[in-house]
Amino acid sequence: MSKSRLFLTKPLPQLFSESQESGGLKRSLTALNLTTLGIGAIIGAGIFVLTGQAAAQYAGPGIVLSFIISGLACGFAGLCYAEFASMIPIAGSAYTYSYATLGEFLAWIIGWDLILEYLFAASTVAVGWSGYVVSFLKDLHIFIPPQFTGAVGSVLVNVPDMGWKPLTDAFAQTLATSGIQVDSLAHVTCVLNIPAMFIVALLSTLLVIGIRESANFNNIMVITKVSVIILFIAIGFMFVKTVNWHPFIPVNKVEAAPISEYGSLWGWLKAYSHEFGKFGISGVLRGAGVIFFAYIGFDAVSTAAQEAKNPQRDMPIGILSSLGISTVLYILVAIVLTGIVSYTTLNVADPVAVGVDAMGKGMFWLRPIVKIAAIAGLSSVILVMLMGQPRIFYSMSKDGLLPPVFSKVHPKFKTPYVSTIITGSLAMIIAGILPISILGELVSIGTLLAFIIVCISVMVLRKSKPDIERPFKTPWVPLVPILGASICFLQMVSLPLDTWLRLIVWMIIGFAIYFFYGVKHSKIRQNTPREE
Repeated sequence: MSKSRLFLTKPLPQLFSESQESGGLKRSLTALNLTTLGIGAIIGAGIFVLTGQAAAQYAGPGIVLSFIISGLACGFAGLCYAEFASMIPIAGSAYTYSYATLGEFLAWIIGWDLILEYLFAASTVAVGWSGYVVSFLKDLHIFIPPQFTGAVGSVLVNVPDMGWKPLTDAFAQTLATSGIQVDSLAHVTCVLNIPAMFIVALLSTLLVIGIRESANFNNIMVITKVSVIILFIAIGFMFVKTVNWHPFIPVNKVEAAPISEYGSLWGWLKAYSHEFGKFGISGVLRGAGVIFFAYIGFDAVSTAAQEAKNPQRDMPIGILSSLGISTVLYILVAIVLTGIVSYTTLNVADPVAVGVDAMGKGMFWLRPIVKIAAIAGLSSVILVMLMGQPRIFYSMSKDGLLPPVFSKVHPKFKTPYVSTIITGSLAMIIAGILPISILGELVSIGTLLAFIIVCISVMVLRKSKPDIERPFKTPWVPLVPILGASICFLQMVSLPLDTWLRLIVWMIIGFAIYFFYGVKHSKIRQNTPREE
C-alpha cells in the first residue's frame, strides 16, 4: 500500500453534493434547536457531578480557573468547528472535516476516536443519571436493590443517614475521619446498573422515532435544567462564605518546596511526578483536563449539520451560542459552590445537593428541585450523545469504511435507525458494567484529540484551498487554531498515564479494523486509480 493512498482526501465538490442529497436525513432543525441541542449536551455531568469532585481532588476553589482554561480551549476549537460546519454541512463532524483536509487514514483515526467521545460519554452520563434517579426515588420511599445500581464488581456500603454509597479509598478515609468503621457497615457487590441501561434504551428508542421529536424533548429538558441552575446561582450567592475561597489554589507541597529540599533537580522532578495534579498549578491543569468532560457536546451539534434547515447560517450560531452560555453557567456554579462549602466536602456524586444542604433546613425545598434538574440535564446529555454517534457511523459507512448496514435510513422516520440501535445497545452494556471514573477519563482524552485534529485541519484547508466559500470564517488564523490545539494538548498531557494506555489500546483496535476492512471497501480508493 503506497503511503500516498493512506492520505487520499475526499473532494470538496463531492461533499457539497452529498450535503444536497434528498432521500436521506431530514432537514428540520432551526438555529434555536441547534443551540438547545448544544446546551443539552454540554450542561449535565459537569455541573451536577464533576465540579465538586475535581475541586475536592485537584484544584480546590481554583476549579474556577480550570473551567476558564477548558472554556478557552473549547472556544478556540468551537470557532474551528463553526467554520467547517458552515462550509461542509453534512453529518460526520470532525471525521468529515479530516477526510477533506488530512486524508482517509487520519479521518479514520478521528472517526474511531469520536466513538470514545459520543458512545462512552452517553454511557458515562447514564451512570451519573442512575445515581440521581436512585437518590430521588429514595426520597419518595421507592428503593431499587443496591446491587442493581452500580458497575459490575463495585462495592457499596450502607452509611447511616446517607444510604448506599460507593466504597472508594477516599470515601473510606472520610468515614474513618468521622469515626465510622467501614467493616461495621453493610456491604453489597453490584452486578449491573439497571437504571443506567434503562435510560439509554428509552432515549435510543426516541432517537429512532425522529430527530424533530428528539429535539422537542431536549428543549423541555434544557429549559428545566437551566432554570434550576440559575435559581441555584441566585440563591447560592446569599450563602457564600468568602473564607471557603482561601486558599483559592491549595498548595501543592512539591511546587511550594525549594529544589534543595530534594537534593537535586532530578530529585525534585521525581517527587513532582508523584504529586503532579494534587493541587497547586498542576492541580488546576489536571482539573481542567478532567472537567473538560463537562464541555463535551458543543461539537455534537455539528453531527446534525445534514438535518439543519439552514446549516451555513445556523450551525455557527448553534455551536458558539451553546458553548458561550454553558461556559458562563459553569463558572458561576463553581464560584457559588466552592463559596458555600469547603471544597474538601465536595468529593461526592451530588455536589450541588451538598451545597443546598449547607444552606440550612430552610432551603431543603430546593433539594428535590435540584435533583429533578440533574435528571433532566443528564437526560438531555445522553440524548445528544446518542444522536451524535450514529451519524458518525452513518458517514463512515457511506464512505465504505464500515459495513453498509450502518448507513441504512428508516423509510418513515428518516433516521439512521440501525446505527442508533447498535449505538444504544453498546452504550447500554458499557453503562451497565463499567464505573464512571474510567469512562469519564476516556471520553476526555478522546475528545481532546478530536479537537486538536480539527484545529490543525482548519489551518491545512486555509493553505490548500484558500478560495473556497466559507460562510463563517475562524478569526485570527493561524493564531486561534494553534492556541486551541496547544491548550487541548496541554490538557491531554495532564491526564493520568493509564488513560493514555487505554487510548493506545483503543487505537490499535481501530487500526486493525481499518486495515482489514476499511482499506478493502473504501469508496474513494475504488474510484482513485493506483499510480504506477
